[in-house]
Amino acid sequence: MLGLGLAALLTACRPAATPTPPPTPTVAPTAADPWDDLFLHTPYPFTAPLPGAETAPLDGVYVKVVDTGVPTVHCVRCPEYAPYDGLWKLSFDDGIFRIYHADTGWRGIGSYTAGAAEVQLFNDPACPELTSRYAYTLADGQLVFTDPDADPCAIALRTMNLTQQPWLSCQPPNREAAISGHWPVPDGCA
Repeated sequence: MLGLGLAALLTACRPAATPTPPPTPTVAPTAADPWDDLFLHTPYPFTAPLPGAETAPLDGVYVKVVDTGVPTVHCVRCPEYAPYDGLWKLSFDDGIFRIYHADTGWRGIGSYTAGAAEVQLFNDPACPELTSRYAYTLADGQLVFTDPDADPCAIALRTMNLTQQPWLSCQPPNREAAISGHWPVPDGCA
């Protein structure tokens, strides 16, 4: 009996075990600029595997400034790809397309594959079930899309946005222009 009491007393006087601290939550890195932040993300493979990192003819960054004179209306749940006035940026790089509207902060991301005159867009969260085909031309620093298949993504707003006017290339036209900076850099490229 004495042994049992002594064991209980020793157990009660023993220091308490140090509690294990809760795990520290990890936060995905973010960039200060929303456009730069898009480059920290990759698309989700909704309907197709992510394409490999292959160079395509239209790879690069493009901009356009839409000026219809129609004011942007504040909305809580704006439709995807609504072609609002202001600066738009579009990037094609390593099988990932990114699009951004500077005034509203709206952004989109998806996958693409491209040939010499056609691009296919897919894995877009705005229309994850679709693979849409666009014809394009890239000449004289302008990227122009046409939609031969009537892309229904975002109630056809993606088509309207991509095709409403040429996208201006942020890539210098040649090596000399790249080194010297003597070329008409479109607004929004910097």
